[in-house]
Amino acid sequence: MAGESNRRPGHTAHWADATAEKIIWEKGDKEQYTCASGITPSGTVHIGNFREIISTDLVVRSLRDRGKTVRFIYSWDDYDVFRKVPVNMPGREDLEKYLRFPITVVPDPWGRDSSYARHHEVDVETVLPLVGIQPEFLYQAERYRSSLYAAGIRRALEHRELLKDILDKFRDEEHKIQGEWWPVGVFCDGCHKDETEVESWDGEWGLRYHCLSCGRAETVDLRNARGVKLGWRVDWPMRWEYEKVDFEPAGKDHHSQGGSFDTARHVCKEVYGWDAPVTFRYDFIGIKGNPGKMSSSKGKVVDLPDLLRVYTPELVRYLFAGTRPNTEFTISFDLDVIKIYEDYDKTERIAWGDEKPKDEDTFKREKRIYELSQVLTGPGGRPAMPPVKPYQIPFRHLCSLIQIADGDIEKAIASLGRGGQGSAAEGGVRPTAEQIPGIRSRALCAKYWIDECAPEEFRFKLRTPGAPADAGPALSPEERDAVRRLRDTVVARIETYAGDKDCAEAIYKAAEDSHLEGKTLFRAAYQALIGKDQGPRLAAFLRSINKDRLLAILADY
Repeated sequence: MAGESNRRPGHTAHWADATAEKIIWEKGDKEQYTCASGITPSGTVHIGNFREIISTDLVVRSLRDRGKTVRFIYSWDDYDVFRKVPVNMPGREDLEKYLRFPITVVPDPWGRDSSYARHHEVDVETVLPLVGIQPEFLYQAERYRSSLYAAGIRRALEHRELLKDILDKFRDEEHKIQGEWWPVGVFCDGCHKDETEVESWDGEWGLRYHCLSCGRAETVDLRNARGVKLGWRVDWPMRWEYEKVDFEPAGKDHHSQGGSFDTARHVCKEVYGWDAPVTFRYDFIGIKGNPGKMSSSKGKVVDLPDLLRVYTPELVRYLFAGTRPNTEFTISFDLDVIKIYEDYDKTERIAWGDEKPKDEDTFKREKRIYELSQVLTGPGGRPAMPPVKPYQIPFRHLCSLIQIADGDIEKAIASLGRGGQGSAAEGGVRPTAEQIPGIRSRALCAKYWIDECAPEEFRFKLRTPGAPADAGPALSPEERDAVRRLRDTVVARIETYAGDKDCAEAIYKAAEDSHLEGKTLFRAAYQALIGKDQGPRLAAFLRSINKDRLLAILADY
């Protein structure tokens, strides 16, 4: 794309596209762009951490859509200090013995992986491909221990007075560095702890330290030392230059005035001679509702697997692709889940041309959000529409079908479109074989949400034919007569109704003929069918249940 580096960013349909154009504008036309993200695996990698990963992925996809070659790196800062034991970890007393060790040395309390850090890394690396994210993982413990950064460490030592001035520039008088200061820390070769003090540096490769914990004292050669590590505010910009990073987002805490990004920007340029990456600030995420069997008293945080139990991978991506990163938002596990699925389905209909948006800008925005929400990409990792148009089954209706099928997902799927019934969006059309995997993915989420997250009033179970309707108050003679009329005039000919509207009109006619208000008949019908005063929309509910089963349940009336 000759001359693209001279083109200022213009109007784009999505914030990821605007960021991609900004990167190209600021960094110039390059053979390869490097986008970075990372986290310290000091505990469960929660959904707030995931926001950085997916924000980077969305920008990576947008760059690739512009024909750019992109290296997407994800750094595991597993050479950080193990400072405290999270309250949701097993074997907490044993883990406390490893405080002040590098987390890559701490054993895995579950006994599954080679270390505590590796356990959390594997958890994330296993699940990220499910949402279409596959970066190149970098392990900082491995890189530091192999002395890959020896030159970068020496450069920091050579410029330690300048570094001190840069760090103090963003501090008030009370917090300025006092006395002798070193930009490095050392993990003791004897006891592994970071409770060490640097004594001297010989101006070349020799660094002397002593350990306050075990008393060990030695001079190490930076070219083969395993325990020397730069402090965070120097380590970050050193790696920007080493990896030639062009883009990396950061949380609002890092982007605060005088925060770590401000200092890193100066360190990167003034010490390492590299322009800091293009960035943006992403905001925090709130949680609404209970994401299953979780306990805040046990310190259980919400992670990506928790999200994937309730939302399909495309919906997970949609939550982030459809929200600007600098906007705080709430991820819901309560009844709002239904609305989020409805919003996604509307975006899908607009993208496929099945629903007309209010204007062309809305179409472009919604289609772009939809493309970026897909797990699979097109050639070169570019955002793309799915190869097969998905079968739309509203989440609310799917929840009803699964409960009608007594929790049997395959039975619920088999009922779609049968006998002219099924999803209102599909008009009773049967799904194709290519559409079934997508329906099954949504159905698994729907079943989990019903079982673990949905409020009790949303759940129901169809009464067994012949069993008394004793779950609620007894029906009056007038109500029983109305249920009987509903059975004989509506249910008996349920297959003749073209849609829910025709069926609803017949239900109200049955109430009128029984001299009852519609809401009274509705309550009586729900009591007869599920033993509750209310339930799913009655017309759609009746049309979704097998006619013979309905007649059998209502036979005693």
